[in-house]
Amino acid sequence: MIWRALYIAALYLLLPFALAKLWWRGRREPGYRARVGERFGRYSVEPGRGVLWIHAVSVGEVRAAAPLVRALQQEFAGHELLITCSTATGRDALQQMYGDSVSSAWLPYDYPGAVRRFVERFRPHLGVLMETEIWPNLLACCKAFKVPVVLANGRMSERSARGYSRWDGLTRPAFATLAAACAQSEADAARLAALGANPVPVCGNLKFDMTPDAAHAAAGRAWRAALGRPVVMLASTREGEEKLLLDALSASTSSALAVFVPRHPQRFDAVAALLGPSAQRRSRGESPRPQDRFFLGDTMGEMTFYYSAADVAIIGGSFLPLGGQNLIEACATGTPVVFGPSMYNFAEASTLALAAGAAVQAQDAGDAVRLAVALLGDRSRSAAMGEAGLRLCAAHRGAVQRHVAVCRQVLERR
Repeated sequence: MIWRALYIAALYLLLPFALAKLWWRGRREPGYRARVGERFGRYSVEPGRGVLWIHAVSVGEVRAAAPLVRALQQEFAGHELLITCSTATGRDALQQMYGDSVSSAWLPYDYPGAVRRFVERFRPHLGVLMETEIWPNLLACCKAFKVPVVLANGRMSERSARGYSRWDGLTRPAFATLAAACAQSEADAARLAALGANPVPVCGNLKFDMTPDAAHAAAGRAWRAALGRPVVMLASTREGEEKLLLDALSASTSSALAVFVPRHPQRFDAVAALLGPSAQRRSRGESPRPQDRFFLGDTMGEMTFYYSAADVAIIGGSFLPLGGQNLIEACATGTPVVFGPSMYNFAEASTLALAAGAAVQAQDAGDAVRLAVALLGDRSRSAAMGEAGLRLCAAHRGAVQRHVAVCRQVLERR
């Protein structure tokens, strides 16, 4: 209890900074200034009957949750789905993907009163936390109100496990409250169990069950065909990486078009400035001109379009120590993948992709560009890598059904 008391005290000390952060981020993303009361457990949303609650912190988790959300809607048709987010982009993605078919709200900050008001208002029959969203007060409150919570698509890198273990007195009771922790792999399961979770079934990675949007895929292929030259996609790049990749691309003699698709939409303008004043942007309805070497993909919800338009995809988040971004989306469209040295957040998926021959790993940004250009000139190898990616995704589907089975068992026990 002493650990949680100290944690709560620290939260209250940080409250002014949390409010200041909301105001500051709201300058560029107005969504952060909307419904601020929900951050403290005060909701105007009227709960329906039999709420199933899913928390997907941001865009990546919202996308990863999509096949599970659809399966839960079919399996538990008499329940209402409530999806909570923590970021403005995540909430925008929710609206774009689901419209009015689900209810949406901010997850409250982890203050005891805020999480109690959240649980009291919605009284969920089941909670599902995507990946590694462990909040001690929220989980303690769910336990007190007998709300079972399942960790879905659980992943736990060695680095994250070390971090949680340093605060064992706080985090172990939180992990122990989980009704189940559905791990992506055996390694994830072992780390989650060591941190206190039980049971920890290995259910696989939900991202393998994502189906690319057929219309977006066709549009992407048509866009590339109309362009008439090779396309290299710089996918989900993070701050600091664009400059590294841009320098390497500028030194290359390849005629390929480089399409930059930054991970965070609030950085679109900054990346546009980096690409130069003449850079064309998809959000403006512009198309690359014959003389353009760089193009900015600054739209949301079109990753299938961009991957389908690319001959090769270089995965961002992997050229600085950030743990990488999702490479499965590229494999699912049959696009050859190149990624950098830092992929600890997608350790199993990247290892599987390398073993299957669907991806290659570069030492740095310069090496990644060299590998991508080499693939552009080797059509047979590129085609083989694309086919390997499709086979990899097909071989690892089934995570949704395993997750739904766990949720069904937990609900039956309830």
